[in-house]
Parts: sequence; structure tokens; C-alpha cells
Amino acid sequence: MKIEVLGTGCPKCKKTYNAIKEQLDKLGVSAELVKVEEVNDIVSKGVMITPAVMIDGEIKVEGKVPSAKAIASWLE
Repeated sequence: MKIEVLGTGCPKCKKTYNAIKEQLDKLGVSAELVKVEEVNDIVSKGVMITPAVMIDGEIKVEGKVPSAKAIASWLE
């Protein structure tokens, strides 16, 4: 599983990355977690509002920090 956190490094982007990392650790799920911070890379993925989360190429959320419950549901 590849999880991408798309954002330019703003506080919400960092919070999203940390929330996902926390859930991965809590649930014991193995995944590749990467930050995508380059604006051109973010736009090329079809994202216009950050933070955004993509899992295996599918946008799961855009424009807000996801809840722990939402993150856990994506990882199950």
C-alpha cells in the first residue's frame, strides 16, 4: 500500500501526515508513507486543495485533515 500526503508543508499537511503515521503504528499496518510537497507534482495528480491523501493512486480526502476514524477505515 502506498499512501501519499499531498501538501506544501503547511501545518494542516504536517498534521495529516502525523495522523496517518500514528494510525499505521497503532493498527500495525505496513505501508509506504510519503510526502508530496512539490506544487507541480500535486497538481499533476489532480489535487487542487491541500492537504490531500491518496492511497494507491485514489484520492481519499482533499482540503481537510482526516479524522482518526476515517484514516483507520482506509487502512482496514
